[in-house]
Amino acid sequence: MRLDNKTVIITGAGSGIGRATALRFASEGAQLMLADWNESTGEETVRMIKESGQSAVFQHTDVTKPEEVEQLVNRTVQLYGKLDVMVNNAGVSQTENKISNVPIDEWNKVVDVCLDSVFLGMKYAIPEMIKNGGGSVINTASVAGIKGQKLVAAYTAAKSGVIAITKSTALEYGKQNIRVNAIAPGIIDTAIISGWRKADKWPILSTANALRRIGQPEEVANAILFLASDEASFITGTTMVVDGGTLLGK
Repeated sequence: MRLDNKTVIITGAGSGIGRATALRFASEGAQLMLADWNESTGEETVRMIKESGQSAVFQHTDVTKPEEVEQLVNRTVQLYGKLDVMVNNAGVSQTENKISNVPIDEWNKVVDVCLDSVFLGMKYAIPEMIKNGGGSVINTASVAGIKGQKLVAAYTAAKSGVIAITKSTALEYGKQNIRVNAIAPGIIDTAIISGWRKADKWPILSTANALRRIGQPEEVANAILFLASDEASFITGTTMVVDGGTLLGK
């Protein structure tokens, strides 16, 4: 199996891409520590994994709090003895607004959850990976962080920042055999887009790529699995786009 004997942390594992990644990684033999702020959905992911004959542990974590992220990493190492893969996936959406109308509290929340949490995850995970002789970090960005998107400036800024710090960190720790990559999904069928389905522009949004459909969380999970595995051993500092051709336009 591609992740046999690999210890993995996945944040935002209670739903969407995080849950799909947890299920995919479990099927490939990973030892999993799953984190989410929502305890019920996080435990539900663990239950789903156990029903499939695999195992996982859940840790309630607010990824915006340094002490909780540090505790998450420490518990993982205490339980499994090492850390091989860190998937910084937790994120939130933003209410559509022109930048002059964005509430300061909302700006701070989006940046805290989508960007600062990635910094914290790498800050505490990478030293443990170095002790283990190397590792792989995958950070969830977005195509919005590549091309920009109106009315969601905080989200776009945060996801663009994820791509930037992924590159910086890859350069800083390559000599220690730490690979750091980002994943940039397009429109994926998760709870984040639930409100979009009711919008008049949904018929356009849902087909605004070369494949003329939205993506599934499992399709992103497959890409994350590749970056986490030894098959991607010569890939670092890159952003893998999983968008059905959104950046190409129609």
